[in-house]
Amino acid sequence: MTPSSKIYVAGSSGMVGSAVIRKLQSLGFNNIVTRSSRELDLTRQAEVEAFFQSERPDVVVMAAAKVGGIHANNTYPADFGYVNLALASNTVHAAYQNSVSRFLYLGSSCIYPKLAPQPLREDCLLTSELEPTNEAYAIAKIAGLKLCEYYRKQYGVLFHSLMPTNLYGPGDNYHPENSHLLPALIRRFHEAKEAGAEEVVMWGTGNPLREMMHADDLADAVVFALQADNPPSILNAGTGREHSIRQIAELVAETVGFNGEIKNDLSKPDGTPRKLMDVSRLQDLGWTSQIPLEEGIKLTYPLFLEEYEKGALRQR
Repeated sequence: MTPSSKIYVAGSSGMVGSAVIRKLQSLGFNNIVTRSSRELDLTRQAEVEAFFQSERPDVVVMAAAKVGGIHANNTYPADFGYVNLALASNTVHAAYQNSVSRFLYLGSSCIYPKLAPQPLREDCLLTSELEPTNEAYAIAKIAGLKLCEYYRKQYGVLFHSLMPTNLYGPGDNYHPENSHLLPALIRRFHEAKEAGAEEVVMWGTGNPLREMMHADDLADAVVFALQADNPPSILNAGTGREHSIRQIAELVAETVGFNGEIKNDLSKPDGTPRKLMDVSRLQDLGWTSQIPLEEGIKLTYPLFLEEYEKGALRQR
């Protein structure tokens, strides 16, 4: 990949896609192609094929996905399965048909089995059952990364995948029910502080362990992986550090300035008990995370406030 490479970032308006674009531009990559979901519906094969035939990108970063937290995944499994399967199959095949030289597919740490040995290694994929609450999303993402692997094996194209851990940062989804853990906590604690509430209730026991990575950290890993000569077909991307959900909630409460009590709703599910990524493969290639969780939350909250006060929060 060179500064003149034509790079298509799918999902450019999302948290990950926009972070990737910021990183690319900071390094002098300015030949970047984007399309909003209104301009290009990636679930429609004919639209995708026409786009690739017209634009002919050299490199594709597949950051488009239908994502959500435990409630959304558990409530709308058909939507999460169908959309993510369609996104993967349409873009991978169209990229191959139109001689894309490099395709980087972004998966998720939830592809790994629920009770896989920790930390999660790339080779534990498909060794046992998935977490039921996000099974549909996980199966669709596994299909996408395997498709890249199969095209690389059969056709010799450099299609490969990066598996990010749990992400947060600028442009996150702050939907009150369907968002991921950290943005949901930021919004909940902020609104509780503003309302003068004495307590905030969060799902489950608070004991499960989670690894959280800032989107700008992931964007740095994406560009690093795109510049690697012959990377493995699958690479984990994470910080290698974990916190309990309770600890994460306490960090958010401290940053936001909420001084009330944190209570647990034990009638709600915990989800996967632990999900720490083994990032040794990526580290061996020369990349490590640079943004600790405490710093990342402090960077994210002012941006949330700015969007919240403008009524511009992303909520879908």
